[in-house]
Amino acid sequence: MTGHYIAFEGIEGTGKSTIAARLAGYLEQRGIDVIRVREPGGTATGERIRQVLLDPEGSVAPWSEALLFASARAQLAAELVGPALRSGKWVVSDRSVYSSLAYQGGGRGLGVAEVRRVNTPGLGDVWPEMVVLLRLDAVTGLSRQNDPDRIGAEGIDFQTTVGETFDQLAAAEPDLFAVVDASEDIAAVWTTVRDQVERRWTISSTA
Repeated sequence: MTGHYIAFEGIEGTGKSTIAARLAGYLEQRGIDVIRVREPGGTATGERIRQVLLDPEGSVAPWSEALLFASARAQLAAELVGPALRSGKWVVSDRSVYSSLAYQGGGRGLGVAEVRRVNTPGLGDVWPEMVVLLRLDAVTGLSRQNDPDRIGAEGIDFQTTVGETFDQLAAAEPDLFAVVDASEDIAAVWTTVRDQVERRWTISSTA
């Protein structure tokens, strides 16, 4: 792999999509070839799986949920992320395998190690090099949602457990994770994220 893979993580309402879009644009302005993806989705197959997973009227059993996420992710890695990295592009992702570890492994109680195990064969070496964890309490995060999907509509207890699992993942891999306080205004969050990425890869800043 010659490119770089940055994933944004966190519970609902942390601003992942907004900050991921800003980072992708920022990198492009500096002449970096970058693609932006989201999970679940990003491919024709993944987008169809996304509809099933996030349908507010749908019902998906916990292990079915975990395996569907893993399937969509494997397709994304094979079709887009892996080839992009091998060609030297940067990948900026709204969520990654770490969401499954936190949401299904922690939130659904399936076990982080077990969920990691079912995702590993489909990913191979296509794992994020940097995970930006936008950290926020569940009450604030849920209050920011306008139109929650099936998983986003889960209650505060579920989101709190997911958040705690993210914290545990970050503590276990401190060299991988950059933890950012997402309770600040979006401009402050963006500045912190930009600084973290620049420190990781010494990107010259003119912004």
